[in-house]
Amino acid sequence: MIVQHNALHQGAGRFYRSLRKSIDKLTREPLGMLGFAVLALLILVAIFSPWIAPYSPITQNLPQALQPPSWAHLAGTDEFGRDILSRLIYGARITIQTVLSVTVIVGPVGLIIGVVAGFMGGRTDAILMRATDIVLSFPSLILALAFAAALGAGLGTAIIAISLTGWPPIARLARAEALIVRNTDYVAAARLYGASPLRLLFLYIAPMCIPSVVVRLTMNMAGIILTAAALGFLGLGAQPPSPEWGAMISSGRKFMIDNWWVAVMPGIAILLTSLAFNLVGDALRDLLDPRHARS
Repeated sequence: MIVQHNALHQGAGRFYRSLRKSIDKLTREPLGMLGFAVLALLILVAIFSPWIAPYSPITQNLPQALQPPSWAHLAGTDEFGRDILSRLIYGARITIQTVLSVTVIVGPVGLIIGVVAGFMGGRTDAILMRATDIVLSFPSLILALAFAAALGAGLGTAIIAISLTGWPPIARLARAEALIVRNTDYVAAARLYGASPLRLLFLYIAPMCIPSVVVRLTMNMAGIILTAAALGFLGLGAQPPSPEWGAMISSGRKFMIDNWWVAVMPGIAILLTSLAFNLVGDALRDLLDPRHARS
């Protein structure tokens, strides 16, 4: 009992020391901290949007149509008199929902396919990687457009379409990591002590591939946002009157010359969010993968 207590105490101590070390490394990454701050703000805005937004995102007010940015409407109004800032705030919910949904799908799928291919090798590896290569041979945006057009317009369709094209890079990365990990000494020792292939796969190899996959997923989130915005721009994403940022740019492109704010404001939101995800992914790469750490 005392030995178990001491082991738990030592394990907790190692965890806290590792956490403190990671936080110290992160504080030395000012751009990464900025990215985390922007994403934290975006999540808070998405959660509390009904209390933060000054106006309804869908209620029309035609007498106030196409008003320039002012104290009453900080980002101006669109062609229906709707407050653009309020629509951007509610649109953050759609963006976060899309990113999280796609990540939850492509992360486990890509990890499992890649780890199984790298660990099993042989014909299993060849079949899984050829299927991955087939998907990778098509431009992801074009393939997502094809899936979205075939399945029908809508936010759920956009999430499925992006997910169907987003797992191959994760699978390739997980396979490369699994090929390295399966030849390590601790895996050989576990195999020598009689660990089953499933135990080796899910308890010894897959956990070692997770940090690289997490970094890749974080850096892919900017691409997910851009692809979702492209689908919304073409009318295949969230449907009106939903305040999806890509659809807002699409409806505002007709007014670019005289009423620039209608399309520029959602474009700025997409830019800042994508940049924040890239900064966070870069910081996590330095944090989780010592091979890429800056000197």
